[in-house]
Amino acid sequence: MRALTRLFISIPLFASLPVLAQQATAPAADAPVAAPQAIEAVTAVPAAPVAATPVTAAPVTAAPVAAPQVMQPVAVVPVAPAPVMVNPYLQMVPVPSTVPTMLPFPDLRGLNLPLVGRPAPAPTKPYTMRPPVPPEIKRQMMQMMMPIMNNMFRMSMPDAMNWMAHKIKVKPGVSFDEVVESMNLRANQLNFKHVGENLMYKDFQAVLDDKDAPRIEVHSYCDIAVGRELLKISPEFVVFLPCRIAVMEDADKNIWVLMIDWNMDWVAGYSQQMGITPELAKGAMELRDKMGNIMLAGANGDI
Repeated sequence: MRALTRLFISIPLFASLPVLAQQATAPAADAPVAAPQAIEAVTAVPAAPVAATPVTAAPVTAAPVAAPQVMQPVAVVPVAPAPVMVNPYLQMVPVPSTVPTMLPFPDLRGLNLPLVGRPAPAPTKPYTMRPPVPPEIKRQMMQMMMPIMNNMFRMSMPDAMNWMAHKIKVKPGVSFDEVVESMNLRANQLNFKHVGENLMYKDFQAVLDDKDAPRIEVHSYCDIAVGRELLKISPEFVVFLPCRIAVMEDADKNIWVLMIDWNMDWVAGYSQQMGITPELAKGAMELRDKMGNIMLAGANGDI
């Protein structure tokens, strides 16, 4: 019964649905309806023609050519030469001369002299003198050696003397008299006899009236035993005896001790060719070593 009642109630509701739908979609009576807008056609505006601007080339003007410049003379400034290092041992080099580099070998024919490669035979008796060399032959020999010393070694006479001298500078603070005293004490210890002295500076003052000369003294020493053995083998060795040691001041008042140098190391390996016997070499080395000892004692002021 209830179902039938519900059915009768819903039938009018279903019948009214299409009317409600039409009313919802229909426009309201009082609302104005907008007229449809017409779409206007777009007219293309033609672009204005662009007038071509004529391009005028600028005239090319040639650059003016500069006139050639006249070269002005430039004064040449002399440049000082770079300083040259001078060998302190060759300060007295003489100017090259026109002397020939080699002179004829001296004529030694007919002379009783040993020639090169032919040493004289050893004497059989002690103190035997060899024949003297004539002065002319010595002059020719020295003239032959001069180009070697002057041109090859570039040595002057002061340079040659410097090579031949063995010298020691005295230690600062040691006086001249202390040098001489130390030398005499050391000579006595080595069995060397002080056989003489030459006070040269006093003669410079007394005889030459030279009051500015530095103090110079030459002291002579001798080892009797060694000197005798040397003279037995070569009597000519006496020109070096007695052994001399000079004590002198230089230009700056420095004190030096000097003697002639006969270092036997210079002829090492040539003793036999030079006729130097082992006894002569041994005696010469002992003599030089003792003299050097005396010099060193004086230079240091040893007691």
